[in-house]
Amino acid sequence: MKKILFYGMTGEKMCFNHILLNALDLHEAGNEVKIIFEGASVKLVPVFEEEKFPTYMKAKEKGLIAGVCKACSVMMKVDTAVVESGLPILSDMNGHAGIRKFLDEGYEIISM
Repeated sequence: MKKILFYGMTGEKMCFNHILLNALDLHEAGNEVKIIFEGASVKLVPVFEEEKFPTYMKAKEKGLIAGVCKACSVMMKVDTAVVESGLPILSDMNGHAGIRKFLDEGYEIISM
């Protein structure tokens, strides 16, 4: 079993969907998978929530989403929507979502 963290930076919906698809596929194959919304991707959280975007909803229901960057959510003015989504808010790296904890726990990091 592998441990994989998808560190999503893209604000493009269909590009981020590939993060979700891969995360779900790897999880279903028995791997430990986590997803972080960082950078421009944070603006997708309210979009995915409003649309009940299927791959996002599946990943959320399975607990694959580790969290959303606090600083980027504030800067992109989606912080209230992110809080309302119920996803964890991450700020361990100067207000941003860091990867050190995941590296220390043996995760392979994939940034897209």
